[in-house]
Amino acid sequence: MSAQVNSPAARDKLYAVHPMTNLARHAEVGPTIMQSGEGVYVRDDAGRRYLEAMSGLWCVSLGFGEQRLVDAAIRQMRELPYYQQFRHANSNPAIDLAEKLVAMAPGRLARAFFVNSGSEANDTIIKLVWYYNNARGLPEKKKIISRNKAYHGTTALAASLSGLPHMHRAFDLPLAEIRHTICPHFYRFGEAGESEEDFATRCAEALEGMILEEGPETVAAFIAEPVMGGGGAIVPPKTYFEKVQAVLRKYDVLFIADEVICGFGRTGNRFGSDTYGIDPDFMTVAKALSSAYLPIAGLLMTEEIYATIARQSGEIGVLGHGYTYGGHPVSAAVALETLTIYEERDMLSHVRRVAPLMQSGLRALADHPLVGEVRGVGLIGAVELVRDKETRENYAANEGVATHAMDRAEAHGLITRAIGESLAFSPPLIISADEVGEMCAKLKLALDDTLAWVGGRDKAA
Repeated sequence: MSAQVNSPAARDKLYAVHPMTNLARHAEVGPTIMQSGEGVYVRDDAGRRYLEAMSGLWCVSLGFGEQRLVDAAIRQMRELPYYQQFRHANSNPAIDLAEKLVAMAPGRLARAFFVNSGSEANDTIIKLVWYYNNARGLPEKKKIISRNKAYHGTTALAASLSGLPHMHRAFDLPLAEIRHTICPHFYRFGEAGESEEDFATRCAEALEGMILEEGPETVAAFIAEPVMGGGGAIVPPKTYFEKVQAVLRKYDVLFIADEVICGFGRTGNRFGSDTYGIDPDFMTVAKALSSAYLPIAGLLMTEEIYATIARQSGEIGVLGHGYTYGGHPVSAAVALETLTIYEERDMLSHVRRVAPLMQSGLRALADHPLVGEVRGVGLIGAVELVRDKETRENYAANEGVATHAMDRAEAHGLITRAIGESLAFSPPLIISADEVGEMCAKLKLALDDTLAWVGGRDKAA
């Protein structure tokens, strides 16, 4: 076998299946293989250095090469490398982490259950919502309302909750119990003459109309990300969550806050729920929980919900749900050290210092001929590309303009992510003011390259 055929890239194309990837195109272009990372930067196997402005997948909050997290994993590996939580078993790190999360959590949340990913956390919550309503003698109250453009994961249930067509098409999804209401993206779906507050009212009225049409006795829960990450870093319009929560309380519909992306400082507060005044009945956390150094996720619930679930498990004889690696002691130890670092380094204050620089740096590009909207909060944001700034017309997906801009950013040493016709940004929380400036400067180069490419392509056509 030749060295070329035996290369990592060649072997990747022969043996690996890549998630969220055009597999036919991957056979042509092959992988980008990352070799190392330090701070907000990563290097590929050719030695090229990139500013990782997406924190991997929104998750490497403390950046790459945080030795304290490595040390925490090693210590726990030596002491107890694995144990489970089935029946009455547990480990000290998992107990400590549950206590810590409950102390940090917003509102009425009082109990924690551990899983391995945000997808599993959202999937588990839906099962528990059904279990809870069966325990309450409400067997018909099972429908879950999500939103168009939402992203809640990729299991069959979580992908059904996600309001993205490519996650449903050819998978026979969404499942029958799932509904989707209006996406609260004011720039894209607000009507002429409508204020943000008016749009929020219309969104809440649409939600109430859906509940009434379905029958309040059949609607169990509403799930929402405080900021819609996978939909393109979409921030809610003013008064949106206040109005939505009033509707949910009126019809005894539970609120599930998906904090997988927003949790642990991303929006400038501990949780997006704190930023937007959300008082959830359930909440999911993942990603920044361990700075993604090891897989771990969790869900939190109120004491009232837990008591009802516990009573039902007593009648049945068991809570028939769980995961082999749920509450893994090594992952829990790394998560605890992550949370400790956030507190010791006062990461919230740091985010609040650099977030205005990122938001203003991105907004400085609003006049660029390709940019329709710049949006964001804290250290999450997006730049939406348009063909026509006045009409807000996007480029067609098959034109690949956002993908081209993403590729040009990578050529300039910046990793971003094309989501639809937007470029998303979610850098590690440790990013410095100078690194924010570098990120925005490289984005400007990528946009200029893309504008020239679009112009040349249009002339050729």
